[in-house]
Formats: sequence, structure tokens, C-alpha cells
Amino acid sequence: MTAICYIALGSNLGKREENLRAALAAIAALPGTQVEMVSQFIITAPVGGPPGQEDYCNAAARLATELSPEELLTALAGVEQKLGRFRTGEIRHGPRLIDLDILFYNDLILEKPDLTIPHPRLHERLFVLRPMAEIAPNLIHPQMGKSVMELLRTCPMGSCP
Repeated sequence: MTAICYIALGSNLGKREENLRAALAAIAALPGTQVEMVSQFIITAPVGGPPGQEDYCNAAARLATELSPEELLTALAGVEQKLGRFRTGEIRHGPRLIDLDILFYNDLILEKPDLTIPHPRLHERLFVLRPMAEIAPNLIHPQMGKSVMELLRTCPMGSCP
């Protein structure tokens, strides 16, 4: 069975746009997975983490995949590693060569120690909501019952750059 899912992409180290393009190409090469739509790339200030970080380049993508949520998570971690990201010893909210997060997977609600779907903080993050609103403005958050566009309009200013 093919699932429709949405992921967030971000990079603030090296050639940021090239990092996102390389990640998208690697994701498109995953078994049973197609990249169906990609938002424009946007530049945003880092949220949290140590001071002095470079701005992020962010995007969102719509995927059709035959991978389960857990398989997709593992595959995305593999893409990050292939591109040079190793999570061991990373500073929380620190600089990242590439960051790939599952935002939505069909209308699934899942809470596991290593995977929560929908992403638990997506509604607080302008750098996620802006690209998502471009490619899926009417997508309904299965827990909040609001569209991505509604979430964007009500994003708390304290959490959104």
C-alpha cells in the first residue's frame, strides 16, 4: 500500500541548497518512494540552539512511499548519514548539514520513543509551516483538526521567526 507523507528538510552548513537537492535525489532513489512535490526553498533564522549559527535553508516535500513509517525514518536517517550527518554527539538545535523530519504520514497518529507522527512541534514552527502551506495548504492535522494554512495563521509568534 502506498502512503502519502510529508517531510521537512533543513540545512545550515555548507552549500545549503545543494544539501537539500542532494537529499531529495537520495530520497527519490529509496525503494518504493517517489518525491511528488517540493516547496520553494526558504531562508530562515535558526530557532533555539547556540548563538552564531548560520541561517537555515528549509523546504517541505510530499512523498508517495511503500515504506512503513519506521522504515521511512530509518531510510531518512540513512540519507542524512550518506550526506555527512552523524547524530551522535550533536548539540540540540545546533548546526546541521542536513535535517530530515517526517511531518505527516497519511492521517496516522503514532507515538513511539523514536518516532512521533504528526511531528509534535510542527504547528509551532514557521520554517515548517510556510513550505508546507505552499504544497499542502488544505491538509488537515489529524490531532488538531486544523489545516496547515490555519496552523500557519495561528503560529505563536514566540516560536516562529
